[in-house]
Amino acid sequence: MMLRNGEQLLLAIILPLLAMIGLVITPLIDGIADTRINAVAPGVLALCVVSTAFTGQGITTGFDRRYGVLRFLATTPLGKAGLISGKAIAVLLVVAIQVIILGSAALLMGWQPFAHGQPLAVTASAIVFVLLGVAAFTALGLLIAGTVRPEATLAITNLAWVLLASVGGLLLPAHHVGGIWGPLLSFLPSAALGDGLRSAFLDGQFNVMAAVSLIIWAALATFGASRWFKWD
Repeated sequence: MMLRNGEQLLLAIILPLLAMIGLVITPLIDGIADTRINAVAPGVLALCVVSTAFTGQGITTGFDRRYGVLRFLATTPLGKAGLISGKAIAVLLVVAIQVIILGSAALLMGWQPFAHGQPLAVTASAIVFVLLGVAAFTALGLLIAGTVRPEATLAITNLAWVLLASVGGLLLPAHHVGGIWGPLLSFLPSAALGDGLRSAFLDGQFNVMAAVSLIIWAALATFGASRWFKWD
């Protein structure tokens, strides 16, 4: 269902690809890595997670509530925790497709994912952060979709996508914002996800603080979604 939805494909593939191309041909991300594509690719992969897990799932679930789909699910043994888990698994499958497509595009543009670390260690760190990002942002998307009206969910998730992509630490590190906002933005789950993937691919290191931040966000959002999610 996700792959048949044109809006989902726009969020999942087209917009992250355009963001990658735009940042590679402009100097906005200069100084972060030895090449622009090496600096851009980890952030684009982080953006893919947010696009699918947060915005896409949030909008879909919000309108499922509107049209009564969730009322039917409420009559099954699935439960709220099962819904969150099922959504997360679906998101993981779509994210895997995104990584293959956009990772291949980045490789064609000269990306060197293992230039600064052992391939096995870099891959393992990246997978951990993708999993944590999916858990955190799926729960956040369901928390919003399950507590406000579908129109509000549409507005909130789309606006959040734009803000997180531009100044939320996804495509650009939060400390590049400058002033007092940089340190504050670093506490966002988007900044933790972006920093974690950049640490893996640019430094060959596992960012423990970013992982802890995502775990906390995932736990809080899952608790909130399980407690306040409304089926209709």
